[in-house]
Amino acid sequence: MGRDRWLRGITRGAVVLVVAAFSSVVTALPAASDPSWEQWAQLRMCESSDRYDINTGTGYYGAYQFDLPTWRSVGGKGKPHRASPAEQDYRALYLYRMRGWQPWECANRHFLNLREDSDARSKVVPSYADAAYIGGEGELPPLPDTDVDTGPAEMPPWPGVVYAYGDCAVALKDFQLRMNAFDLGYTFTGSGCYRDQTKRAVLALQRANGIKDSGRLGPKTWRAAWEGKPPRR
Repeated sequence: MGRDRWLRGITRGAVVLVVAAFSSVVTALPAASDPSWEQWAQLRMCESSDRYDINTGTGYYGAYQFDLPTWRSVGGKGKPHRASPAEQDYRALYLYRMRGWQPWECANRHFLNLREDSDARSKVVPSYADAAYIGGEGELPPLPDTDVDTGPAEMPPWPGVVYAYGDCAVALKDFQLRMNAFDLGYTFTGSGCYRDQTKRAVLALQRANGIKDSGRLGPKTWRAAWEGKPPRR
């Protein structure tokens, strides 16, 4: 996808730092040979610093930096940056199945060197379920009368990293799923990305346990998720 030179200069450096921390965490298995969660996360970080609401002012919008003709070619309505994360993820997968990585300059060998698989250019229109693994917010409304994944029962080792809004990491999946053990009014799928609902959970946990409510997921907050007082809504 065409890039704003200034934005690319900033995000290119971010990619080098962030990609090394990514692992192949997924909230559901990709259909057939669709790109992995990790590849989509790398693409978003390079294209937009993983900001779904970004409008660069240069005619490109959202996490995947769609221009309007491309967005509409895969059935998108309105402007991409105003669509939900799940909708943007779906349209990105739709575009990949139509045209492979070709529309995204960040995917080429000068940046991420992402390779295409058998679903690239297959022309098979995906379902929303096919795109559910990609990421987006990674949280859902409460799911009554269903078995909810609450992650590891015993506290995993502290990962040694203080996480903040916008971070994506495998360890965050464990924390998010642990939050499903509490009545917070929403259910985590374990996206591994720290966004609005994760921040709400972190702040609630910190306030319930007398931890400074910084919104940053540090060692005290990590331990409280397994050994502290339950957070309140």
